[in-house]
Amino acid sequence: MDDETYRRARVKAAESGASVSRLVRAFLIAFAREETEFDRLKREEQALRDQIVDFSAGDRLSRKAVHARR
Repeated sequence: MDDETYRRARVKAAESGASVSRLVRAFLIAFAREETEFDRLKREEQALRDQIVDFSAGDRLSRKAVHARR
């Protein structure tokens, strides 16, 4: 990080009664708690699966029925 950014961070930290390390730690904790793209997709997939109520893998058409031509 460049010196000017660090200096400004120290000033803002001091104004709020904290250290830069404490603010960075708080930021990283909040950042790590955020839902990842993978977690979001996993949650959405589960929500979609929960909506499926009348499905049975045994209700498949036979190969012959699938390829039957009229």
